[in-house]
Amino acid sequence: MEKKELQRIHLIAIGGSIMHNLALALHDKGLHVTGSDDEIFEPAKSRLAAAGLLPAQEGWFPEKLDKTIDAVILGMHARPDNPELLKAQELGLPIYSFPEFIYEQSKDKQRIVIGGSHGKTSITSIIMHVLKTLGRKFDYAVGAQIEGFDRMVKLTDDAPIIIIEGDEYLSDPIKLVPKFHLYHHHIAVISGISWDHINVFPDPEMYRDQFRIFAEMTPKAGTLIYTKDDEQVQLVAVPRNPADINYIGYGVHEHTIKEGKTILHTKKDGDIEIQLFGEHNLRNINAAKEVCKKIGIKAHDFYQALKTFKGAAKRLEKLGETDTTVIFRDFAHAPSKVKATTEAVKAQYPQRKLVAALELHTFSSLNKDFIPQYAGALDKADEAIVYFNPKTIEHKRMQMLTEEELKAAFKNPNLKVYTDSEALQQHLLNYNWQNANLLLMSSGNYNNINMEALTKAVLNA
Repeated sequence: MEKKELQRIHLIAIGGSIMHNLALALHDKGLHVTGSDDEIFEPAKSRLAAAGLLPAQEGWFPEKLDKTIDAVILGMHARPDNPELLKAQELGLPIYSFPEFIYEQSKDKQRIVIGGSHGKTSITSIIMHVLKTLGRKFDYAVGAQIEGFDRMVKLTDDAPIIIIEGDEYLSDPIKLVPKFHLYHHHIAVISGISWDHINVFPDPEMYRDQFRIFAEMTPKAGTLIYTKDDEQVQLVAVPRNPADINYIGYGVHEHTIKEGKTILHTKKDGDIEIQLFGEHNLRNINAAKEVCKKIGIKAHDFYQALKTFKGAAKRLEKLGETDTTVIFRDFAHAPSKVKATTEAVKAQYPQRKLVAALELHTFSSLNKDFIPQYAGALDKADEAIVYFNPKTIEHKRMQMLTEEELKAAFKNPNLKVYTDSEALQQHLLNYNWQNANLLLMSSGNYNNINMEALTKAVLNA
C-alpha cells in the first residue's frame, strides 16, 4: 500500500480508545475518514464529533463501503461476522488491523516498540516526553492519554522515528496475532512478563511464547532492551546472536526516597528530584534512558527533560492531597501491576496507612482459574479492598465470585469485598484519613463512581 495513494479510509469500530485517535490522526493529515461502531462512549464521542467524524447513527452499515474506499481498518472488538467487514471482503478492499496499518505508514521510519506485561505505557510516555521537550520530530502510537499530547496517535511524512506501545493482545478478530508481532521493530523493549489475557492465552507458557517470538523478530543490527531481573524475561531475551543484535539489560535506577520524594543519583548530573516514584517506575526510567541513548540523546538532556514528567494518565495519577493524605488512581489490574503499584505507594509513604482498593473488571481478573495469580498482591496495604460488579460477571457470562473465594485467592483473610459501589464509597467516606493514603486501582470506573466528588469528600472529611 503506497501512502500517497490513500484518500478514503473507513474504520470499523471507530469508537475504540486507540481507533478513534487513529481516525483523528488521519483526519489531521487531510484524508477522508469515515467509520462505524455499535457503541461510542466519552471522550471518543465528543472528540469525533468535534472533528466531524462521529457516525450519524450507532450500528453497522455495509452501504458505507464501496470501491472508492482505499483501506479499511478493523478494530479488535468487531466480530468476524461484522456486516461491514463482510462487505469489505466481498468488495476485495484492503483490510488492515491497527498494527498492520501503523506498520504500513511507518515503513520508512525507525520503529521503536515497547513491549511488556507492565510498564510499557509509562516507558513509552517517558520517551515521548523527552523527545518533545528536546524538540525532536517523531510519530507515535500509545495506549494512554499523555499530558502535552492532544492525540494518542500521530502519523506524519517527515518524522524519522515512531514510538509504539506494543500490546501483546490480539490485533483483530480475523488474524488473531499479537499486535506487537506486526510492527516489525528495529529497537524493542521487554519490560516484564507476567501472565495475563487468560481468554486468549490459556496458560503461562503460551503467553510467554508471544514475547519469545517478539524478541526473536529483532532484526540484524537491531536492539533488544530488557529488564534483567525478571525470570520470565530471561527465558525469552537470551542473547542468541550477540554479534548481530545489541542486547541491553537494565535494572532499577540508583535512587533514594526522602520525605515522600524520589531522588535519582546520576554520574554526571548529581542528584535529581523527579515526580515519578516506585521501584517499577525506576526500572521504566532506565528502559526509557536506554532507548533514548540509542537514538542519540545524551544522558544530561534525558535527565533534564525527565524532571518535568508527571506520568501518564491513570498511572499513579495524583487525584488530590492534603498534608496527611494523598489519593492516587492507577490503571493497574493485572496481578504484577497491582503488586508493584501497591508496594510503590507504601514504600514512598511508609509512615502512613495505605488503603488499596482494586476493582476486578477484566476477563482475566474475574476468572476463577486466574484469580489465584493475585496471591499476596495487596499484602503491603494496611487495608485491602476488592470490588467487583456482579452485572459485569453476568455480562461476560462467567461464574459468580464469593467473598471466601477471593480471600483465599488473595491469601488475605482480612480482605474486604464489596459488590455495591455505593457501599464501597460510604466505607471510604467513613474511614479516618488522618495520616493515611488511598490507592484506587482499576481499568474500569467502579460502576461510575464520581472520582472528583469522592476525592473532595475524602480530603475534607
